[in-house]
Amino acid sequence: MPIHHLLAIPVFNEERYLKSVLRETRRYSQNLLVIDDGSTDGTAEILRGEHALRVITHPENRGYGKSLADAFAFAIRREYDWLITMDCDEQHEPSQIPRFLAAAAMDDADIISGTRYPNGHATDADAPADRREINRIVTDMLNHRLGLSITDAFCGFKAYRVAALPSLRITVPGYAMPMQMWVQIARAGLRVRERAVRLIYNDPTRHFGGLLDDPTVRLQHYVQAFESELAVSAPVRENSPGRHPCRHSGPCSTTTN
Repeated sequence: MPIHHLLAIPVFNEERYLKSVLRETRRYSQNLLVIDDGSTDGTAEILRGEHALRVITHPENRGYGKSLADAFAFAIRREYDWLITMDCDEQHEPSQIPRFLAAAAMDDADIISGTRYPNGHATDADAPADRREINRIVTDMLNHRLGLSITDAFCGFKAYRVAALPSLRITVPGYAMPMQMWVQIARAGLRVRERAVRLIYNDPTRHFGGLLDDPTVRLQHYVQAFESELAVSAPVRENSPGRHPCRHSGPCSTTTN
């Protein structure tokens, strides 16, 4: 029986890729939600010309975290079983969607998280060096402090069991949103599985904007968001037994098929 799922794609000024991504995505999913995060290019016009597409439009740029929070709320409200999220810059391959759905059908996870580094943050990877190094540092920090066993802290290609989404209350609006989310995943004891996805950087010059283009500032921003979430009520007991988000004694499995 097919899984009742929603595919959500946050976009901000993606007119270059939007048509091709939507065309390819429709081969694998018919329930599409696009969150237009205040685009100022031709994105809105392209979306108006698309059929059978749900769109949430932010009047101004509110951030990646806010776009995902809106997708979570939409999926809960419409009572989907699973929510898949992917980016619109052709870094995520729509052909992987059936594999995420197959992993969801195994019914042994609440979060299926894409990983571009299943064998570690190799030095010969195509990702810009500063992004790869920040991902490595943050991933190691999350694993050590939260008892996780993940290999990629920032991959946006994910599948979420919608019944688990009320455990995630996302208030960080920008790129530091995963820091808040991983703390809440660990706090709720949600089961995490990773599956390998291809690492693709079509445009290594793409920037975060403002001060976050400085890698040192960006890393500090991520760490600050993590510490802030960790400090809120009912914090995770760091490295404590029984809090492993996979709910078993071994590490979270990495599915590569």
